[in-house]
Formats: sequence, structure tokens, C-alpha cells
Amino acid sequence: METTDLHSYIMNYEYKTGKKVKSFGFVKTVSLIKKARREKANTLLFDNGDLIQGSALGDFIHEHPGQLHPIISIMNELQYDAAAPGNHEFNYGLGYLNKKLKEAAFPYVNSNLFIQGTESFQEELPYFSPYVILHRIFTGDDGRKYPVKIGVIGFITPVVLKWDAEHLKGKLINKSIVESAEHYIPIMREKGADVVIALAHAGLEADEQVKDKSRNSVLGLSKIPGIDAIMYGHTHQVFPSPKPWHGSSLVDMEAGTINGIPAVQAGSWGSHLGIIDLNLALKEGKWKVVSADTDVRPVFLPGAPGLSGGIENDQRAEHLAEDVHLKAKKHK
Repeated sequence: METTDLHSYIMNYEYKTGKKVKSFGFVKTVSLIKKARREKANTLLFDNGDLIQGSALGDFIHEHPGQLHPIISIMNELQYDAAAPGNHEFNYGLGYLNKKLKEAAFPYVNSNLFIQGTESFQEELPYFSPYVILHRIFTGDDGRKYPVKIGVIGFITPVVLKWDAEHLKGKLINKSIVESAEHYIPIMREKGADVVIALAHAGLEADEQVKDKSRNSVLGLSKIPGIDAIMYGHTHQVFPSPKPWHGSSLVDMEAGTINGIPAVQAGSWGSHLGIIDLNLALKEGKWKVVSADTDVRPVFLPGAPGLSGGIENDQRAEHLAEDVHLKAKKHK
């Protein structure tokens, strides 16, 4: 499961207009997460960045640094498995970012941002952990328990270094998404990853300001061997989608695949929950992905049975965010 580009919109509330809404809010996505977990015995949950900035609530917490971020508290209770930072994570500077990420009980991964002065991969000084290998015990169709190693690697659009140059110049440098994938994914496989999931805070196509476009997009990432699933964000789009696609023939909007790899993008502000259902089988003593299905579930869809009124808010998530939400409403 994937959430992405939540931008601290925990409540289904538009701070600019002062109105409640049906179409977004993490309190609604949480309900979808809990429902999906009831459907399947084996689940993983990831976030793809742009989490701590973007709403009046996010600004309020930044201006009151002793305040714990309720969105991270909710994610901790949900036991997120891993997350990748988005470009807006850097808007308030590295010091604030580091403090907020320390609140998370789950790992953050990114493989293409490095501390300036350590340009060589051999230096092994990426700013974040490039990847993590999660050891999980999953229940098979036969009811037996099986250990599975899930490799999770993160990427970010390099435009972050331009957009937040005031915070990052002289501190961080980047490698391309493709170059980092080519380097780290074989290492993850060598270390025993049965499945490799890529968390990419980048668009299907690269940002306009990026020079090396073919190596800094989700489309480019999909061409790297060894990836079983791609979960991405950044552009606030929904994938798969019924909307027509006029770009690369490698993109199948209906099937939800990019170059044959299952992929999902879950909109923004908690509007959707992205899901990739991977079916694994033991082949020659190793787990292999033998088939996959993708789905993106909206919290609101006018006219749809069960969704015309919107998904109900999760009461526990509401409770955890209510105090800060009320303060943010008064403060804005």
C-alpha cells in the first residue's frame, strides 16, 4: 500500500476556504488502509514523501518546533514499513527535517542524495540509508508461515537541489535516479532481497528543470533490471487511470504497468490509497513474483456505490490530530 504527497492534510479540511471536504484527508485514507488490511493476511505500507509541509497544519508545527507532528504519530500507530522523502521535506531546512524524521518509528530511504564532497559511491556517505531489507513472516495459501526479505529503495527528483538551494547548496549533491538504481539494486539482490520495491518521489516523466530527463523519471527507472514494483508520487497524479496516455508505449494506464512493472501513484492530500498485489511463488528455493495487480482506491467518487458520500473518517486518526488541527485553524 502507498500514500504519497499528503502535505500534512490530515483532516478532510481545506484551510484556505475553512470548509470540510469529502475528496481528501489522511483521516479517510487511514480508513482505506485498515480496510485493505482486513482483506489480506500479508501487507506492507509505505509513504512516498511530501509529508511535513504544504498545509496550515504543517506550517503551524514548523513554527512551534516542540510540537510532535501528528501525521507521524498516526503513521507510527499504523506501523508503516518504510518511507521515502519528497522534495518538500527540505523546505524548512535539514535541521528541521532531521528532527521530524527522528519522530518516525519506520526507516526513511533515499539512494540518490549524497553529502557534498563524497561523490563516489565507494565513499558510502549517502545522506539517508539508500535502502532497507525488511525481514517479514508471511502466511502462504497453505496456511504455513514463510520468511520473505523485502528490499525497499528510495529515489527523489534532482530538482530538489534547485528548488531548495538556500538550504541545500554546499551540503548535498545528487546522482541520477537511474545511476543509483543501477548501483544499489544488484547489491540488494546480493544481500538476499526476494522482492525489490522502489519508492520514487519523481514523476512518470522528469521535471522540466531537470537536464538528464531520461535518467531521472519513473519511466527511466522502470528499465533497470531487478525491480518488482514501483510506487511513486510528486506530480499529484493517479496511476493507473482511465485517462488517455499519449506518451511512451511502455506505459499501460489500464493495466497499471510501466515497462511491464506494476506501478501505482496515489494522488495527493490523502485522496487515494495505492495498492499493488504481488503474488509470490517459490522457484528453485527463492521467492519470485509470478503475477501482480494494481489498484488505486479513492476516498470519494461521486455517484459510485459506497463512495458517493465519501469514506468515513478514522476516529483514532482524528483524535490524534484534533488538537493541532484546531490550533492551526486559529493560527493561519
